[in-house]
Amino acid sequence: MKPKKSLGQHFLSDVGILGRIADALDLSPGETVLEIGPGRGDLTRQLLHRGARVVAIEKDERLAEELRGFGIGDSGLVIVAGDALKLDWHRLIPIPNPESPIPPFSVIGNIPYYITSPLLEKALTPPLPSRIVFLVQKEVADRIVAPPGSRTYGALSVGIQAVCTVEKLFVVKAGAFRPPPKVDSAVIRLTPLEHPLVPVEQGTAFRRFVVAAFGQRRKQLRNVLAKVTGRPAAAVADEIRALGFDPQSRPETLSPADFARLLIWSRQL
Repeated sequence: MKPKKSLGQHFLSDVGILGRIADALDLSPGETVLEIGPGRGDLTRQLLHRGARVVAIEKDERLAEELRGFGIGDSGLVIVAGDALKLDWHRLIPIPNPESPIPPFSVIGNIPYYITSPLLEKALTPPLPSRIVFLVQKEVADRIVAPPGSRTYGALSVGIQAVCTVEKLFVVKAGAFRPPPKVDSAVIRLTPLEHPLVPVEQGTAFRRFVVAAFGQRRKQLRNVLAKVTGRPAAAVADEIRALGFDPQSRPETLSPADFARLLIWSRQL
């Protein structure tokens, strides 16, 4: 079955690489895994062989139909035909009865490059999974794990590191896919923090705050925050200096914890 360019499909069939991706979830037998974009089911097989109960969301009707006839003889597989960005993932997780809370689950997928950011945001919508393992464009992986002060550090780095432990596990060369993409990929693992730097209910406000700050990453912090908060730069400089920040520093030098402190300060004005 030919990949659809319009859906950003690049199939990966190397059993060794697929096994490493599945192992990155560190699965327990019977654990529920939400797989985004199973494609031809190559990674799905690896998950089922490790004892997972897989709920696979596939947008391509051709592939969804093919997967329904999956010849693996395993009742632990549920195929959902639909757009992963539009579906409510939590409603797809099997629960014993309507009154039961959502059981622990993980999220995995070889996801299309062009919708990586919205899929990451969706995966980090509470209640959070135990782990998230995504195969993404290498450049995006580098941005996610980038430390403060580095060239690739930005709003995406801060937004995810504020709520997760982030790991770039290994690189997958373009030649491993059919058809080969124009760039290399990398496997990332996100493990939600037990105590995130920002409360869940403030997540949207935090992301907007950070994006606004990095929209002026070349400017001094006092000027950035003056524009974000609508306060005079001189007043902002005095207030953030009292918090231990250098008013002349740049947003790209601040850690996720620093941004969390500044959000609290901005909401108390």
